[in-house]
Amino acid sequence: MKSHINVMPKLKNQVYKLILSRRSIRRFKQDGVPLRILKKLVNTARLAPSGANLQPLEFMVINDKKTLKGVFNALAWAGYISPNGTPKEEEQPVAYILVLVNTKISKQNYQWDVGAAMENMILAASEEGMGSCWIGSINRVALGMILNIPKRFIIDSILALGYPAESPKVERLRNDCKYWKDAKGILHVPKRDLVKVVHFNKF
Repeated sequence: MKSHINVMPKLKNQVYKLILSRRSIRRFKQDGVPLRILKKLVNTARLAPSGANLQPLEFMVINDKKTLKGVFNALAWAGYISPNGTPKEEEQPVAYILVLVNTKISKQNYQWDVGAAMENMILAASEEGMGSCWIGSINRVALGMILNIPKRFIIDSILALGYPAESPKVERLRNDCKYWKDAKGILHVPKRDLVKVVHFNKF
């Protein structure tokens, strides 16, 4: 029987580097994403942790061009830099994965399930060389009509997907958490320092 000792450190380093390099992407190349990859992302979400293992989440993959346009119009983008954060027509996502909550299974405490499922998909997408943006600013009435979503489902959030056409930069957070674009159109995202957010054993 082979030991896992030599395998796990390599995997750990890969995941850690992936997390460090991940940024939200709002400008995409217009190359399509293969359906097998979109299914792979949903599979990572399906296997995410779930409170009491209730598994109330369901997922809708959107990659039809006509439907993509309707979905895009039901979303709001990058409030801090609006309207400059809204992708132009030639930069819009080429796929979405919508996260739905089946209220016949659970109507409460599903938010943690959503967070775990989303992060799994985001990291799996990054591993495939894709960019993504987790969006919660949604016209849910309009989206529900566009996608014919039954009333028993809560529309929680949506993951915009595609191959990145931008490379946002991480900045040290000083006085303001707002992200910004510089004169070259590069997005800068401030993050709190590790020493400001970590506590060991007690305050």
